[in-house]
Amino acid sequence: MTKDPDARTPEPGGPGLRSDAQRNRERVVEAARDVFAEQGLDASTNEIARRAGVGVATLFRRFPTRDDLIAAAFADKMHAYSVAIDEALADPDPWSAFCGYIQRVCQMQADDRGFADVLTMTFPTAKAFEEERNRSADKLTELLDRAKAVGRLRQDFAHQDVPLILMANAGVVTATRDAAPDAWRRLVGYLIQSFAAETARPIPDPPTPRQMYRALMRLSRKTS
Repeated sequence: MTKDPDARTPEPGGPGLRSDAQRNRERVVEAARDVFAEQGLDASTNEIARRAGVGVATLFRRFPTRDDLIAAAFADKMHAYSVAIDEALADPDPWSAFCGYIQRVCQMQADDRGFADVLTMTFPTAKAFEEERNRSADKLTELLDRAKAVGRLRQDFAHQDVPLILMANAGVVTATRDAAPDAWRRLVGYLIQSFAAETARPIPDPPTPRQMYRALMRLSRKTS
């Protein structure tokens, strides 16, 4: 049995533990990205540890909770999600910006099964991860207001509708990934057409922000 590198005692002041720990961390994060992308967020931590070539104890030493591991694995993609809203706000055409943003984040879900789930959950213990998501949410409000101000986005479109879109898209992506991997594009096309102000008809009220948060928390607990 291979000894866990993190378990040895380094020489006082020596760099051994720090460098080994950093390499282990990088291996675990890379393995988690791959496994989550293939299997979703409920993937086994044993499988992640196996692919990383470390013991399960090492994995949990680096990442005490699943939220910590998910946040580390998807930090780059959450940043890309943040960049997507920045680039949408830079578009001088608010309606084009809104449509492009919805298509882009749905594409991000289609490209990575794990990230499809991440966008429909919340991770209260992963503070930096949630802070970036919250910054993106604030900017999304601005994007929606701009598209409404020019009369292109229906006035009753609510911020809470975006996670609903992502939940629906995640379901389609998961169900059709192997059989019809582009099916999500048709769903998103239909949805975007329904968001246009010129075709708007009365619909039921959206969930309240509190209700939506509770739904996201419930989804998160299923993976813990």
